[in-house]
Amino acid sequence: MFLAPQTTDLLLSEAESENLYIKLIEQLNKDFNLANEGIDFPMSIKPDDLKAELHEKIYRLIQYKFAEYLNLLYIIDVSEDQVRKLDGSDLVILSEQVAFLVLKREWQKVWFRNKY
Repeated sequence: MFLAPQTTDLLLSEAESENLYIKLIEQLNKDFNLANEGIDFPMSIKPDDLKAELHEKIYRLIQYKFAEYLNLLYIIDVSEDQVRKLDGSDLVILSEQVAFLVLKREWQKVWFRNKY
Protein backbone atom coordinates (compact mmCIF):
# COMPACT_ATOMS: atom_id res chain seq x y z
CA MET A 1 0.00 0.00 0.00
CA PHE A 2 1.21 3.48 -0.84
CA LEU A 3 1.91 5.73 2.12
CA ALA A 4 3.25 9.12 1.12
CA PRO A 5 6.08 10.54 3.22
CA GLN A 6 5.06 13.43 5.45
CA THR A 7 7.71 15.95 4.40
CA THR A 8 9.48 16.94 1.23
CA ASP A 9 12.85 15.84 2.62
CA LEU A 10 11.52 12.40 3.59
CA LEU A 11 9.88 12.03 0.18
CA LEU A 12 13.06 12.90 -1.69
CA SER A 13 15.22 10.60 0.44
CA GLU A 14 12.72 7.76 -0.06
CA ALA A 15 12.83 8.35 -3.83
CA GLU A 16 16.62 8.19 -3.68
CA SER A 17 16.72 5.08 -1.52
CA GLU A 18 14.35 3.27 -3.89
CA ASN A 19 16.45 4.41 -6.87
CA LEU A 20 13.46 6.28 -8.29
CA TYR A 21 14.73 9.83 -7.84
CA ILE A 22 15.58 10.16 -11.56
CA LYS A 23 12.09 8.87 -12.44
CA LEU A 24 10.59 11.51 -10.13
CA ILE A 25 12.55 14.26 -11.92
CA GLU A 26 11.45 12.86 -15.31
CA GLN A 27 7.80 12.86 -14.17
CA LEU A 28 8.05 16.46 -12.95
CA ASN A 29 9.64 17.61 -16.21
CA LYS A 30 7.02 15.72 -18.24
CA ASP A 31 4.00 17.12 -16.39
CA PHE A 32 5.32 20.69 -16.31
CA ASN A 33 5.87 20.47 -20.06
CA LEU A 34 2.36 19.07 -20.56
CA ALA A 35 1.09 22.14 -18.73
CA ASN A 36 3.17 24.37 -21.03
CA GLU A 37 5.23 25.49 -18.05
CA GLY A 38 8.51 24.21 -19.36
CA ILE A 39 10.85 23.37 -16.57
CA ASP A 40 13.88 21.29 -17.17
CA PHE A 41 15.30 19.92 -13.97
CA PRO A 42 18.63 18.32 -14.83
CA MET A 43 18.85 14.63 -13.89
CA SER A 44 21.88 15.52 -11.75
CA ILE A 45 19.98 18.05 -9.58
CA LYS A 46 20.47 17.56 -5.85
CA PRO A 47 17.32 17.01 -3.74
CA ASP A 48 17.77 20.32 -1.86
CA ASP A 49 18.09 22.20 -5.15
CA LEU A 50 15.07 20.42 -6.61
CA LYS A 51 13.03 21.36 -3.54
CA ALA A 52 14.14 25.02 -3.75
CA GLU A 53 13.62 25.37 -7.51
CA LEU A 54 10.22 23.70 -7.44
CA HIS A 55 9.15 25.95 -4.55
CA GLU A 56 10.31 29.04 -6.47
CA LYS A 57 8.53 27.93 -9.67
CA ILE A 58 5.24 27.34 -7.82
CA TYR A 59 5.61 30.68 -6.02
CA ARG A 60 6.06 32.52 -9.33
CA LEU A 61 3.12 30.72 -10.91
CA ILE A 62 0.81 31.63 -8.02
CA GLN A 63 2.06 35.23 -8.04
CA TYR A 64 2.16 35.97 -11.78
CA LYS A 65 0.41 33.20 -13.75
CA PHE A 66 -2.48 31.97 -11.64
CA ALA A 67 -4.45 30.35 -14.50
CA GLU A 68 -1.33 28.41 -15.54
CA TYR A 69 -0.81 27.40 -11.90
CA LEU A 70 -4.34 25.97 -11.73
CA ASN A 71 -3.80 24.17 -15.05
CA LEU A 72 -0.57 22.64 -13.72
CA LEU A 73 -2.33 21.34 -10.60
CA TYR A 74 -5.04 19.87 -12.83
CA ILE A 75 -2.54 18.14 -15.13
CA ILE A 76 -0.51 16.75 -12.23
CA ASP A 77 -3.79 15.77 -10.55
CA VAL A 78 -3.17 17.41 -7.19
CA SER A 79 -6.19 16.99 -4.92
CA GLU A 80 -8.32 20.13 -4.96
CA ASP A 81 -9.45 19.40 -1.39
CA GLN A 82 -5.86 19.31 -0.15
CA VAL A 83 -5.09 22.63 -1.82
CA ARG A 84 -8.26 24.22 -0.39
CA LYS A 85 -7.25 23.19 3.15
CA LEU A 86 -4.03 25.20 2.93
CA ASP A 87 -3.77 28.63 4.52
CA GLY A 88 -3.20 31.09 1.69
CA SER A 89 -2.34 34.11 3.83
CA ASP A 90 1.43 33.74 3.32
CA LEU A 91 2.37 33.13 -0.30
CA VAL A 92 5.83 31.78 0.53
CA ILE A 93 4.43 29.15 2.91
CA LEU A 94 1.54 28.37 0.57
CA SER A 95 3.85 27.78 -2.40
CA GLU A 96 6.08 25.54 -0.28
CA GLN A 97 3.04 23.46 0.78
CA VAL A 98 1.77 23.24 -2.80
CA ALA A 99 5.24 22.21 -3.99
CA PHE A 100 5.06 19.37 -1.46
CA LEU A 101 1.61 18.33 -2.72
CA VAL A 102 2.96 18.35 -6.29
CA LEU A 103 5.94 16.22 -5.30
CA LYS A 104 3.72 13.87 -3.31
CA ARG A 105 1.41 13.29 -6.29
CA GLU A 106 4.29 12.84 -8.72
CA TRP A 107 5.97 10.43 -6.30
CA GLN A 108 2.75 8.45 -6.08
CA LYS A 109 2.67 8.09 -9.88
CA VAL A 110 6.32 7.00 -10.06
CA TRP A 111 5.97 4.63 -7.10
CA PHE A 112 2.89 2.90 -8.53
CA ARG A 113 4.41 2.60 -11.99
CA ASN A 114 7.46 0.97 -10.44
CA LYS A 115 5.50 -1.43 -8.22
CA TYR A 116 2.80 -2.54 -10.68
